[in-house]
Amino acid sequence: MKNKPKAVALFCGAGGLSLGFKRAGYDVLFATDCDHDAIATYRRHARHANVREGDVRELETATLPKGIDILLGGPPCQGFSSAGQKFWADSRNKLLAEYVRVLNDLRPKWFLMENVEGLLTAWDGLYISEAVKAFLSLGYNVALEKIYAHAYGVPQRRKRVVIVGNRLGHIFKFPPHNHNISGSIFRKSEATFFEATSDLPKAHTDILRESRYAREPQNELQAWLRAGQTQVAQHFYFEQGDEQQRRIEMLKPGQTMKDLPQSLQHDSFKRRANRRVCDGTPTERRGGAPSGIKRLIADEPALTITGAAMREFIHPVENRPLSLRECARLQTFPDDFVFTGAPASCLQQIANAVPPLLAEVIATHIATEFGFGVVYEPKRPHFQFSLTQSNGMSPALRKTEAILKALIDDEEKQLTLFERTKRYVLS
Repeated sequence: MKNKPKAVALFCGAGGLSLGFKRAGYDVLFATDCDHDAIATYRRHARHANVREGDVRELETATLPKGIDILLGGPPCQGFSSAGQKFWADSRNKLLAEYVRVLNDLRPKWFLMENVEGLLTAWDGLYISEAVKAFLSLGYNVALEKIYAHAYGVPQRRKRVVIVGNRLGHIFKFPPHNHNISGSIFRKSEATFFEATSDLPKAHTDILRESRYAREPQNELQAWLRAGQTQVAQHFYFEQGDEQQRRIEMLKPGQTMKDLPQSLQHDSFKRRANRRVCDGTPTERRGGAPSGIKRLIADEPALTITGAAMREFIHPVENRPLSLRECARLQTFPDDFVFTGAPASCLQQIANAVPPLLAEVIATHIATEFGFGVVYEPKRPHFQFSLTQSNGMSPALRKTEAILKALIDDEEKQLTLFERTKRYVLS
């Protein structure tokens, strides 16, 4: 890209979102987060970016770079208060309020906010409604969609809410899928566990050891993930006790703790199972208990990588948990991306991140299909949303749908809300 778009990243974590935008040709000039280890990791891979560790509430926007094209970041969803003015007064919603504050001060042409799927139903849809109204009040056209990461080549069934806004007058459409997803709860995709990991050498339990690759890259994704490396770091897993190892060895692909004999089920798992069926309904009819450990399936996308993935996710073929590098690859961090901190912290950094490959797809789409031209601020901002791609919708999601539809359908009410939001968010 001849003139690189300029970005600022709030709540940047280890830098998954930033990395994707960098790979798409953007300059991420400033990044901040309060997580010490995540910032150390970010600094390790940042070149000329200004990286700050600290609370975003103490961030002075006057010190930030000027002429920013896009604001990135996803403030944690913490609030559970009522909507309206009380929402913005609630201290648990301050991180969202701070994101809005920085957006208002910087006035970038675009913004992108990413968050967990639960954001859509947080206290009956009111959280997401208040966020959307705040963005609209600043004159941004807003598009909201629940993204399925494996539809864009990320080898895990990760669902996240992405909100994209612009004040250029564009009616933003999310990029088309580049991978087919199908089956029950969209569990099938060409992006699979083995597609991402089959070239890795044998995993080990030595945290500091580096290993040469077992073979040449087997596909384009593996070549992308290699990032020109000849050795792979942080390809370690946690050694298991004898009883846990017996559990692992008995699990077949797709099976979980509930498929083991009761004698091998962990006590905490059985207690949770009993609580789920205290009315006597069989577990098979209640969706079962929390799964505890589960063996992944080689030719399917992995389950969503979480901070427990190295403890709960079992390799599809080998009798061991996942390695840290496998978790990083499933999140599409390249092999030259090394994480700083204790293993648990490194895994949490991976789990909290936006998959760089997904970020790159969206970043490229914004730049090539819409661009960063002349600002046009409409008198009445446009809003559109998609809450699910499945045929069904939960009762909780239907509440959110009704609230968001009201913003679109009732123009007079909408404009009133915009003005009211502007007064108490930005004062």
